Amino acid sequence: MHRNELEQYVNQLLEIPRFKDYCPNGLQVEGRANIHTIVTGVTASRALLEAAVPHRADAILVHHGYFWRGENACITGMKARRLELLLTNKINLFAYHLPLDYHTELGNNAQLAKRLEFIETGRFGEQDIVVHGKLAEPMLLRALGEKISRVLKRKPLVIGNPEQNIQRIAWCTGAAQGYIDAAIAQNVDAYLTGEISEQTVHAARESGVALIAAGHHATERYGIQALGEHLSTKFGFEHRFIDIDNPV
Repeated sequence: MHRNELEQYVNQLLEIPRFKDYCPNGLQVEGRANIHTIVTGVTASRALLEAAVPHRADAILVHHGYFWRGENACITGMKARRLELLLTNKINLFAYHLPLDYHTELGNNAQLAKRLEFIETGRFGEQDIVVHGKLAEPMLLRALGEKISRVLKRKPLVIGNPEQNIQRIAWCTGAAQGYIDAAIAQNVDAYLTGEISEQTVHAARESGVALIAAGHHATERYGIQALGEHLSTKFGFEHRFIDIDNPV
């Protein structure tokens, strides 16, 4: 498939035009024209790029790409070395940020819910990026934390009474701790996201809504995998997900 056809398809699939984002979505770095093999990963770090080269990747698809709003535009240092690696090996880089968080089937929030058996009942927050719903079966906060640890293979940071009964929950992957007040307003028992901040601990304690920080990387591994698997099934690409671990 030609890279332009791939970009057009994914842009339409993820409804790119409807989102106001902090970075460009779609093709960020142009490589060879024809794509047969794709690699997916969470972040376009140098480690991911280096791992993709032996797999003869024609394209790398990530959730966290480059050219973020407010960053230094100069191509120097770390940025130069990353781009050099892509350009030398003629690898296309595609990045999908908020559209991949949002997508109701392939998105990070949807894929996390699928693994944790959360049932979506609605959306809220900026651009409806945050989800609220319920657990398949109510459980104690302690048990929910243990389940998250088993599924994500990472122990979450849990703020709240371990014996609190959890049924209604809101969630948003990544660095979405700032939505805790909006989650509290949804009258949920718990809010799950990737990261945590000093002030959100107090918000959780004083509201009685449990806060679960399950890891930015850990909560966002699944959307990009699902996108890669979808493209592989639909177009016959050879696909490999490469997980470059990150403790945050």
